[in-house]
Amino acid sequence: MAGDRTLEGKVAIITGAGGGLGRCHALELARHGARVVVNDLAEDACAQVVEEIREGGGEAMAAAGSVTDEQAVAAMVAGAIDGWGRVDILVNNAGILRDKSFAKMDLADFRAVVDVHLMGAAICTKAVWAPMREQGHGRIVMTTSSSGLYGNFGQANYGAAKMALVGLMQTLAIEGAKYDIRVNCLAPTAATQMTGGVLPEEALARLDPAFVSPGIVHLVGSDAPSRAILCAGAGHFAAAHVTLTEGVQIGSADNAAAEVTRQWSAIVDRSGEIVPEYGFTQAEREVAAAQAGSGEALARAQ
Repeated sequence: MAGDRTLEGKVAIITGAGGGLGRCHALELARHGARVVVNDLAEDACAQVVEEIREGGGEAMAAAGSVTDEQAVAAMVAGAIDGWGRVDILVNNAGILRDKSFAKMDLADFRAVVDVHLMGAAICTKAVWAPMREQGHGRIVMTTSSSGLYGNFGQANYGAAKMALVGLMQTLAIEGAKYDIRVNCLAPTAATQMTGGVLPEEALARLDPAFVSPGIVHLVGSDAPSRAILCAGAGHFAAAHVTLTEGVQIGSADNAAAEVTRQWSAIVDRSGEIVPEYGFTQAEREVAAAQAGSGEALARAQ
């Protein structure tokens, strides 16, 4: 496998890697030198991707099983450690779709999507977390989506799960920083079984999933960022951010509700927005604004 071998000696687990994006991720990481654990529900699909990697001169092992099965996931991680001594990279890619408008959606379909995307990622991440902490190194990628970041008709379940993964990433990146565990999100657009009925044929032709996977290499490399949301598709790469506007200090007077309405345009003005380093930034700034407002009121009274 020709590549720059920047991941030589690293061990990567990729879920949902029997086809589509996961397969492309597996092949790309192997091309850059990683040993790859190929996970998928279907044993045959796992075996086929493993064979592709080995034929290209790489190293791979299959680990069939559901990401929602805690015992199967634990066995997968144990197998990687037993075989190769460590786990450096986890790409949470496994997913399903159950698209319907919210009015027509069965709650069972809502739960199924959340279980695979969110709980599956949490289960897999929990299984590698202790080994990564112990070795002082780890790279984890959550697969989010523009449907979660910005919404999409008919995907309330999918969008909710995908945005939840952003929240999971934000917190784990903070908790993992002292152990050099870097956690990021990938928001891919690709022609796969999951998108086959969603996008027009002309668009699908340009959205080869292989065009997304180079972004994964950066997110799991030695110089990887942390808390990034990388949007990738058709060879185009961009970053999304969860931002906080400068806002307006209104206070708690009886007319506060009316003031929120009156000053709405200033509240949502994005000219001074920031990307908070942690969630408590919001509270810190709110308290500071309230204290400043009280000081100004006191000065006026004097």
